[in-house]
Amino acid sequence: MTTPPKDKKESKHKTAFVDPLTERLPGIPDFFYNLAAAKPTGHESLHAERARATFDSAAMTRVLFGANLISVFEDTLAVLQSDKDNVFDKENRYYMGRSERFKDRLKMDSRFAQIARENKWNDTQRTVANLLIDEPGTFSLHTGMFMPCLNSQGTDEQRKYWLGLAHNYRIIGCYAQTELGHGSNVQGLETTATYIPETEQFEIHSPSLTASKWWVGGLGKTATHAIVMARLITKGKDFGPHPFIVPVRSLENHKPFPGIMVGDVGPKMGFNCVDNGFMLFNKYRIPRDHMLMRYSKVDKEGNYHAPPVQRISYGTMIFVRAYLVASSALALARGATVAIRYSAIRRQFSDPAASKDDAVFQNFSPAPGSKAKCETAVIDYSLQQYRLFPIVAQSYALHFTGFWMLRIYAKMMKSMNEGNLDLLPEVHAASSGLKSLTTTIAAAGIEEARRSCGGHGYSLFSGLPDFLNTFLPLVTLEGDNHLLTQQTARYLLKQVRKYAQDPTKIPSNDSSTTKYLGAPLLPSWTTAKNEVDLNDPVVLLDAFGHRSKRLVVELATKMSKGQSWNDSLIEMYAISKAHCQYILLKNFVHAAHHDKRAQKAGVTEPLATLCTLFGLSTMEQELSEFVEDGFVSQKQTGWLRSQLKKSLLAVRPNAVALVDSWGIPDYVLNSALGRHDGKVYESMFEMALKEPLNVNARLHGDVVEGYEEYLRPLIRRGLAPPSKSNL
Repeated sequence: MTTPPKDKKESKHKTAFVDPLTERLPGIPDFFYNLAAAKPTGHESLHAERARATFDSAAMTRVLFGANLISVFEDTLAVLQSDKDNVFDKENRYYMGRSERFKDRLKMDSRFAQIARENKWNDTQRTVANLLIDEPGTFSLHTGMFMPCLNSQGTDEQRKYWLGLAHNYRIIGCYAQTELGHGSNVQGLETTATYIPETEQFEIHSPSLTASKWWVGGLGKTATHAIVMARLITKGKDFGPHPFIVPVRSLENHKPFPGIMVGDVGPKMGFNCVDNGFMLFNKYRIPRDHMLMRYSKVDKEGNYHAPPVQRISYGTMIFVRAYLVASSALALARGATVAIRYSAIRRQFSDPAASKDDAVFQNFSPAPGSKAKCETAVIDYSLQQYRLFPIVAQSYALHFTGFWMLRIYAKMMKSMNEGNLDLLPEVHAASSGLKSLTTTIAAAGIEEARRSCGGHGYSLFSGLPDFLNTFLPLVTLEGDNHLLTQQTARYLLKQVRKYAQDPTKIPSNDSSTTKYLGAPLLPSWTTAKNEVDLNDPVVLLDAFGHRSKRLVVELATKMSKGQSWNDSLIEMYAISKAHCQYILLKNFVHAAHHDKRAQKAGVTEPLATLCTLFGLSTMEQELSEFVEDGFVSQKQTGWLRSQLKKSLLAVRPNAVALVDSWGIPDYVLNSALGRHDGKVYESMFEMALKEPLNVNARLHGDVVEGYEEYLRPLIRRGLAPPSKSNL
């Protein structure tokens, strides 16, 4: 992201809000502008927090993202914030209804397309700009699914033609797979594409109401084209779902073509700037070359040519899941940033022992004549640390695995293009399980961060409720998080059987995600000889690897004795989670203990502390699976809980610096509570004053619209006898 600014010094580009309450608003009494927040201020608290950090947050940012990506973020942010028409301003976002917000995002998308062309943005810059705008919009599926699918599934000729149009927004695309009656079961899709050899066309048809495409982002009112997954039927044989490019609306007047019924599915929990749509087909014809034929083909005569390997078309799906893993890290980091900063500012009650290391508390002097005492920062209460610090650790763990996921995806695609499919099963299994686990972790973590902010976390001005509702669909889209785990478990069961039958098949390369499945199962956690050993990453990895392998072996044994697939689904979910938690820890250990960039930047110590906290807190959450076979003893369980508390204390001095290191600008946070400058209460009040309900009332003497029609008759006439009171 952007390099965190030092106190009283901005980064390369302005990333903070304008100071709150500097603009006088009509109808606000003068005395209000003479009021200030009580001491100590949020700015003072955050300044003290940053001063006590043991590392340079800007150096950590460079380790997390690299100088090149940081530069892209900063330059792109500058372009958005300097827009001459201020199209990308977010000030009114929380006050808008759905129709207003949809139209506002449509305006952003139109301007975005223009800027992207003018600045010749590449795919990375476009992705970064969308992250900064931070609101799924009408073009989200165009860039997120339509174009990647064209790129991976189209022939060279198809890619040249269609991607040229898509890049320049001459067409706007979406990806239509889910149907009203089918989601995760892609093989059960009903929409058909029947080949007509006489005209060299496919006839797209919806044979039932439940065959309607549903939930398709961007389709409702925006898209001109869709990649439609439909059952390919040729010469009377059904070959299952295949992708087809389907023109939906006229490029002349945007009206749907005859044979297509299309519309918006209605309001949702979130994503309300996206026109998720439905679509029904009535014997709608498209040319033969609108079938994406990089792998599967239908010739003019209607002969079907299958791909050399059925799973070779998994590329786009794996890419999207890999991207969601990386996105989950940044989403969780955002929630943690708001909650940690606000917890350092918010003060409740007074506990001198808890505040012994708080310079603001220790140096507090009440105003003359005041007996006020400095209260304790919420972040200094151990229960708040127990709630929030593991979330910070999780955000880092997800980040390192997210970048790893993107790297192995690129490696897999390079191998596949060379005809080598060896990596595909492992990467597919990892992407499925990790998409499930990381989006689940992020959704739960953002909600916990919101709750930790107390009553103010319920306000949209905190920046968390709206963001959470926008993130929540990720636990379902691109594969329901519970169903996906079956794909990971199937692969793990296959591998553990293979290794048991032929030990020479056990991977020797440490980069393998399943090498640990070939290790012997030990009766106890022999490497943890004392409490201090629980800080050793190898010791933690031993425990995570044992737990995962034991669960896989036990299920393999049950299934070999006749346990059905359906009766195994609960164990499969546990297996996938255990395996992916092992991957998260393994990648975190590498980043904290073996990454030369971290060593050079001087951030290995805070990373190692966070890594230990991630391992210990995850073990505590899943403790039953570590102790049920006797691997972790009762004494070691006590050590674990004791060391977990010590890890929380070790993280405490760096808590604010660790979230600052994400470099998430105020423009993205859009949060009164998470502001970098700490002016929380001033910002909350200013945002409340700008609430349209208040603004409109102030235009009429601070009397709300509807008073004359409803309140005045009730109050003046009422239903009760007149009162003699002065009220």
